[in-house]
Amino acid sequence: MSKISIKVTNNTSIVKFELEDYITKNQNFEFKNIDETENSPLAKQLFYLPFVKSVYISGNFIAIEKFSIVEWEDVQDDVAQQIEEFIEKGGKIILEETITKKNPITIYAESTPNPAVTKFVANKKLTNTAVECKNIDQTKASPLAKDLFSFPFVKEVFIDENYISITKYDIAEWSEITLELRTFLKQYLEQTDLVVDESLIEKTDNFKIKQDAFFDNLDVTSQEIINILEEYVKPAVQSDGGNITFNSYDETTNVVKVTLQGACSGCPSSTFTLKNGIENMLRDMLKNNTIIVEAMNG
Repeated sequence: MSKISIKVTNNTSIVKFELEDYITKNQNFEFKNIDETENSPLAKQLFYLPFVKSVYISGNFIAIEKFSIVEWEDVQDDVAQQIEEFIEKGGKIILEETITKKNPITIYAESTPNPAVTKFVANKKLTNTAVECKNIDQTKASPLAKDLFSFPFVKEVFIDENYISITKYDIAEWSEITLELRTFLKQYLEQTDLVVDESLIEKTDNFKIKQDAFFDNLDVTSQEIINILEEYVKPAVQSDGGNITFNSYDETTNVVKVTLQGACSGCPSSTFTLKNGIENMLRDMLKNNTIIVEAMNG
């Protein structure tokens, strides 16, 4: 029987189930619902589990994103056993004819509330761990980010999930450079799957904060704040090409510190969003009108 190893990720909604052998080389497959699983009998079976939100298959692992109706620690062993039994019975993870095909890459550009930042969205998963590069010296974990800094107008690069947020210098207008960047990104992603080498991401404070051990050692209020940010705030922030992470909570002053990344970092509207959106939300949901939110740029 194929032995499955369970690996937690920085995203508490996602767990990776690793196999001893590679499933596919140089290709990734993402399934958002059961209707997309024509080429993956395993993914189709997994979607019969009511808590499965999406399935991502690459290299030697199957990454599953869950809905919040269950906790991974309650179901991950059963899922691993189900995958093992499926493979043992000769079930196909990815159909062979699919493996020989290269999925065409599409890139589309979205404006963000930050006029200096444009979000470039790909039709494939780029990374499970967000990476922010303020300059070329910070691109050790991302060869794509390093190549982007070869453009003289690129100031910063932020990569998360299926998008790249690029901050430009004022020397160029988006109308002049968007097509060039879209073309470059499309060609890059068609030639290689290595966007972020997650094993090389430096163990920064922001990285450590995302780990389960950090969360488990926090007070109850801090844990509630993280859950609110993850469920209600982060999806909206990510749709604008940015990211927000919890930094700290001081129970004596009721100050919540968060870190802004990507399009949110240095955005003119971010202060308004913090004060009139996030701060009010935390006050309301935690029943504490003295909470103050302070932001730090990533």
